[in-house]
Amino acid sequence: MPFLSIVIPAKNEEANLPRLLTSVKEQTFKDYEIIVADAESKDKTTEVAESFGAKVVPGGLPGPGRNRGAAAASGHVILFLDSDVVLVSPKFLEDNLTEMKKKGACVATAKVKPLTRNPIDRALHEVYNAYAIATERMMPHAPGFCIFVKKHIHEEIGGFDEAVVFAEDHDYVQRAEKAGYRFRILRSHPIAVSVRRLEKDGRLAIAIKYTLAELRMMGGGSFKEMPKGGYEMGGDVYAVAGEKEQKKNSS
Repeated sequence: MPFLSIVIPAKNEEANLPRLLTSVKEQTFKDYEIIVADAESKDKTTEVAESFGAKVVPGGLPGPGRNRGAAAASGHVILFLDSDVVLVSPKFLEDNLTEMKKKGACVATAKVKPLTRNPIDRALHEVYNAYAIATERMMPHAPGFCIFVKKHIHEEIGGFDEAVVFAEDHDYVQRAEKAGYRFRILRSHPIAVSVRRLEKDGRLAIAIKYTLAELRMMGGGSFKEMPKGGYEMGGDVYAVAGEKEQKKNSS
């Protein structure tokens, strides 16, 4: 039985999965399994996942997909990732899991950084980091593309609320915290994430949408319907942007 189960919801992510799964294979920490919850991909997502030794299960939207993956997990701790992230440091798993244990955290995330050199994107992510750290102990925030959680806690809180269709990740960690489980933001190594959504929807539009969403959550509300601007899961509409990012960061 592995210590860690890495769960990745995915749809049409054949262009991004190899980069993520290669970074997982390069980790110094090896006691893990990989589970990809596939949302009826039309490309080679399943084949790519299996080529890296991942178990593939039926998925859905991010929240339901994470729940399906967690149901198949056998690890003591679950790490939820998205297909467009990269574990830049080979010690990401080892050091963050050690820090999580030292801090007595039952639920955790890492700081984030963009897979781009664009100063605006870097500034936006640092603003998010600063806000998340400032509210860490009173109103936890964790992006769904990086959440560590002990499996029994995931089960106790009923997993991701599948009726919540937007900001379900923040809802998840806040419910865990309200249930009495310590949440912390880990400082050992950040997780790198693509800026494909920023490029698709626009940086200003994203900033406004998430600011309004935050105000609504502060008022105790959750999103049982999709906010204006919507959400489109999957890598198919971002493949070109992702390829540009990779070329830019390797140059």
